[in-house]
Amino acid sequence: MPAGPGEFDGVEHLREVVDSLVRAHERREPVEPFAGGTAEDAYRIQLELVRRWVEAGDVVRGHKVGLASAAMQRQMGVDQPDYGHLTASMFHLEHQPIPAGLFLQPRIEPEIAFVLGAPLRGPGVTVADVVRAVDFVLPALEIVDSRIRDWRISLFDTIADNASSGGVLLGSRPTALADVDLRLTGCTLHVNGTLAATGAGGAVLGSPVNALVWLANTVGPLGVTLEPGHVVLPGSMTRAFPVGPGDTVVATMAGLGSVTAVFAAEEDACC
Repeated sequence: MPAGPGEFDGVEHLREVVDSLVRAHERREPVEPFAGGTAEDAYRIQLELVRRWVEAGDVVRGHKVGLASAAMQRQMGVDQPDYGHLTASMFHLEHQPIPAGLFLQPRIEPEIAFVLGAPLRGPGVTVADVVRAVDFVLPALEIVDSRIRDWRISLFDTIADNASSGGVLLGSRPTALADVDLRLTGCTLHVNGTLAATGAGGAVLGSPVNALVWLANTVGPLGVTLEPGHVVLPGSMTRAFPVGPGDTVVATMAGLGSVTAVFAAEEDACC
């Protein structure tokens, strides 16, 4: 009998979910929402998905905290953060056309990216530990995407699907953490020249620094260390906005500069 809501059938079910997500990524075809399970089940699926990517030649370059703001939790209908992995293939250069065909149903959101200069491993990581470990911060745009049809996701779905990760763009102006108060950092998000949203760093668990503390202490007991050079996205400062071929998105953050995403026009989005 197939698993029903709230059930998870163990190793075989895990393999089936991972296989379906691998196919969805490769074929750019969405899948239906999965039968429920625990967050622990979903993270097991995510780790196996990432392991397969790495086995195929990709490299983990950081992590993301998802659903960290009240706005994103309301938009997605969940009540807690989650995390996912950032791999080398997810990083794109700002101002360079991004083929929209890389994604299924992309949305974009502004974030403050941490770049680590020292390792972080929980449990027991404090704000002071994080401040010492961060090398610099950058303005960033995250492209979130879901392999679940029509974004009909539960917390289980989004965790299993690598926290709905899609892509990352980093600005090129580094700023020392001591030179900015991330709680008060304001942000404007323009889509095709029109102001779409405003936000501030304080929308992310009170401070993006808190999101990094949460991440280190959550993944540490699983044997994961946040490594020097890794990028950590702490969560969005606004709600996410749909994007498609030909769109241009600019996030401007007080004291940090700006970052621009350009999506290739339809005729150029061949792959």
